[in-house]
Amino acid sequence: MLRPVSLVDQWLEILRALPENWADARLRLTIEGDGVVRAAGILAPLNPAPRGSQVRFVARRGGGASPALVQRLLDRIDEERIPGTLELVGAGESAEIDDVEVLRPTLVAGWDAAIASLPPDWSDLYCELELVSSDWLERTALLMAPVNPARFGGTPGFRFRVASRFGYGAAPKMTRRCLERVDEEGIRADVRILRVLSDTHPVATQGPVWYVEGRSV
Repeated sequence: MLRPVSLVDQWLEILRALPENWADARLRLTIEGDGVVRAAGILAPLNPAPRGSQVRFVARRGGGASPALVQRLLDRIDEERIPGTLELVGAGESAEIDDVEVLRPTLVAGWDAAIASLPPDWSDLYCELELVSSDWLERTALLMAPVNPARFGGTPGFRFRVASRFGYGAAPKMTRRCLERVDEEGIRADVRILRVLSDTHPVATQGPVWYVEGRSV
């Protein structure tokens, strides 16, 4: 039996077929089975539009819904073994790629969209802020200092925790304000929620502990 083609592989094939000066790609993800709600939740940073068994979203070259972000989110859907078919509905072109930078949503907008997709009883988040350029690392670290950002891997960016009510992590309002400060300085980045817990009740602790690559975060 042939193994189903992963969504990441389908996305890479679509990317290879796009014209060199593409500006945006309108995509349709058709989910097999009952994983539509979960897939739409994972794709929340892209402002998806679920309908029936399909989820539509747009990737933008030079925008917040970057090809790299699309690939990472599709990889998460693959990891959860939600089968589906990704199709290109249409694509827009631009004579100057820099012209589409204005399409990049703010970090605050991305954060608000991600929070809106969470269940109402969420309690703890593990988040990631990925910068377009490593040139902004030091300045972003200063602007994000109240959320205790931590470097990870070789990617230019930071990871941090957020707590809705109590425990280990920055308050949601403080996190949003820090992202506003990054936006105000014109620093281009993507923010996403990597992990979420709901309705936790720590007893004699500061909150839950996640283990990533063998260490607690």
